[in-house]
Amino acid sequence: MKRLSVFLLAFLFFTFFYSASAQTITKEEMVFLTSEWKGERFPDGRPKISDELIARARNIGIEEAWQILNNEGYKCQFEGNWNMIHNNVPVIGRAVTATFIPSRPDLEKNIKERGWKNGFIGATNAWPISVLQKGDVYVASCFGKINGGTMIGDNLGTSIFAKTGNGVIFDAAARDLTGLEKIEGFNAYVRDFHPSFLVDVVLSGLNTPTRIGGAIVLPGDLVLTDREGVLFIPAHMAEKVIATAEFITLRDKYSKTVLKEGKYTAGQIDAEWTNEIKEDFLKWLGNNPSLGKMTRAELDEFMKKRTW
Repeated sequence: MKRLSVFLLAFLFFTFFYSASAQTITKEEMVFLTSEWKGERFPDGRPKISDELIARARNIGIEEAWQILNNEGYKCQFEGNWNMIHNNVPVIGRAVTATFIPSRPDLEKNIKERGWKNGFIGATNAWPISVLQKGDVYVASCFGKINGGTMIGDNLGTSIFAKTGNGVIFDAAARDLTGLEKIEGFNAYVRDFHPSFLVDVVLSGLNTPTRIGGAIVLPGDLVLTDREGVLFIPAHMAEKVIATAEFITLRDKYSKTVLKEGKYTAGQIDAEWTNEIKEDFLKWLGNNPSLGKMTRAELDEFMKKRTW
C-alpha cells in the first residue's frame, strides 16, 4: 500500500508538472536545459548573451561559425531554403522560441483557458510576441504550414520590430509582403508568403526546445543569418564561436595579402605556421590596428586548437 501511495504521488507530481509547463517551462527547467551557459540570465532563466557579443556576431560568416560548431559535435544547427523580405538585412540576436501544432477544439480550449489564467491575452499566436525584448529574435515552428500558416502580417511585424529591433525566423509563412517591406530594418525568414490568415493551429510550447526544419534551437541561442540560411549557436558556445571566427577572418585576410605579394606559397600558408609566419602575421596585424590586437600567446592558442 505504501509503495502504491509513493507511485501515486509521483504520478500526480509528474502530471501536474507537465500540465503546468506544457506551454511555458519553469525557470528551473530552463536553467537545466541550458546548464552549459554560465553567464547572465533573464528573470525566466533564459540565457542572456551580451549585447557586445551580438554586435561582434554581425562581423562573422556563417561558414566559419558552422564549421566550428560542427567540429564541436553540434551538427544540427543550420537550416536553409528560406524566402526573405530582404536579401541584405541580417537577423541576429537571442532566440525566443515557439512551437505551434495543428489544433483541435478540446486542446485549444484547455491551452487558452490556462494561458488566460496565467496572464496571457488573446489568441495563442500573440503570446510569444508579448514576451519579446530588445535584441530578441522570434523563432517559431509551425510545421512548415503555408496556406493558413501565416504567422504575421504587417501589423504584427511592426509590433515585433518595435519590441525587438529585430526580425523573425518562421518555419511557416507570412502575409502582407508589401506592408512588411515598408518596415525599415525588419526582415523575415519564412518558407513562403501567402494571402491567407493563420488558422487551425495552437501554441504548444513557448521558450521550449524547438525544431526548425533539420535544426534544433533552444531559448537564448544566438541566431545568425545570411542569404544562405539560419544558424543557431548554443548560448554557451557563442563566445568561442565568435572569437574563433574572428581569428579565421583575420587569418584569411592576411593569407590573401601575402599570397598576392608572393611572400609565401599556398602550401606554407595552409600548413602549420612556422615561427616566421606567426611573427609576420603579428607584425601585419600591428600595421592594421583597426583589425584588432592579438598576442603571440593568443595566436599560439588559436593555432594549437585549430580544427577548421
